[in-house]
Amino acid sequence: MTPPTGCANSRRMQSVSRLSAAFVIALVFSASANDWPRWRGPDANGISKETGWSAKWPAEGPKRLWKASVGIGFASFSVANGRVYTTGNKDDTDTIFCFDANAGKELWKHSYPEKLDPKYYEGGTSATPTVDGERVYSLSKQGQLFCLDAAKGTVIWSQNLTNELKAKLPTWGFAGSVFIEGDVALLNVGSAGAALNKKTGKVIWSSSPEEAGYSTPMTFDLRGERYAALAGKEHILAVRVKDGEELWRHPWKTGYDVNAADPIVLGEQMFISSGYGHGCALLDISATPPKVVWENKILRSHLSPAVLIGGFLYGSDDDCYRANATFKCVELKTGEVKWTEKTGFVSLMAADSRLIVLTAKGELLTVEAAPEVFKPISRAQVVGGKCWTTPVLANGKIYCRNAAGEVVCLDVGGK
Repeated sequence: MTPPTGCANSRRMQSVSRLSAAFVIALVFSASANDWPRWRGPDANGISKETGWSAKWPAEGPKRLWKASVGIGFASFSVANGRVYTTGNKDDTDTIFCFDANAGKELWKHSYPEKLDPKYYEGGTSATPTVDGERVYSLSKQGQLFCLDAAKGTVIWSQNLTNELKAKLPTWGFAGSVFIEGDVALLNVGSAGAALNKKTGKVIWSSSPEEAGYSTPMTFDLRGERYAALAGKEHILAVRVKDGEELWRHPWKTGYDVNAADPIVLGEQMFISSGYGHGCALLDISATPPKVVWENKILRSHLSPAVLIGGFLYGSDDDCYRANATFKCVELKTGEVKWTEKTGFVSLMAADSRLIVLTAKGELLTVEAAPEVFKPISRAQVVGGKCWTTPVLANGKIYCRNAAGEVVCLDVGGK
């Protein structure tokens, strides 16, 4: 039986509609394939899977697409679904900003009272916002945790962790970003971390209220269990994600209790590093407690951690305020320095076997991730002032900022 013409047209229209919807979904998925939704990126290792971007620029640098002012702070950027998020402080008020990633238009902002709290530096915000689906999470230095609608900026839930968990503030406030693992929001708060239900903000588990370190929790698998590694005040710790049970703690006492660089896990090995002259170590975490494979002072990561590519670590050696800090390549297996470059302090990420490096004075470099010799590709001054914040590449754009809160978005899309 032949259906009536109207019915046939209706079915054809429904079919076209379904195809159109599928096409739109495919486009959205494609557009967001190179997003950077959290601190250290989708794989939490500082490495993007993005290819086709341009690492070679003219002498004046990449084209600047837009700029913005967000207030004082050192938070990096998260980029997801065509939006970019960061934070800053002005007039003792923190603000979480959401911009259109392409045009730089401010889509929304959420502000709340928070002290600037400068202690031997400018102060301002530290943790980077974390995007998880339709929500964005942000933790302040004083322990105010917000879960916001990622598109609208409306508050879904919030917690004051110094009240809820009675957690003591580290000297420079909480600095670790929220790490989402399934339905759990992991936090470096308390002596050995804490976990909240990401949907409701309800506490799942917490640790004793002593001061925390400054790293972001990083998850890894070991013997069939899921663990989180984090830097404590005087230790590097591993705790079980589901209940917070401590697997081990490795003594790691650093000057001023600044354990800030995130541990790097590769299989059953963990690389740890800190500044103030302490140094670094490779741990064998197949043993409990871990065994030290090697330890030396050749890579002293003060703030941002190194990136690990092909068995080699690339990172900044010495403290962020030291003019004689250097950029190094170190072999993970042996702890041997392969090359050293006198750049001053740098923060970095990587993509497509190339390093994206921002110096403390705002010079942006691209460098081959090659252990044989330092191989720069391009370099340009892209922002002034003090720059301690890790740059971010996402969808053909590099985002940089300085301590004062000047943000620049640079076009490095492949031609």
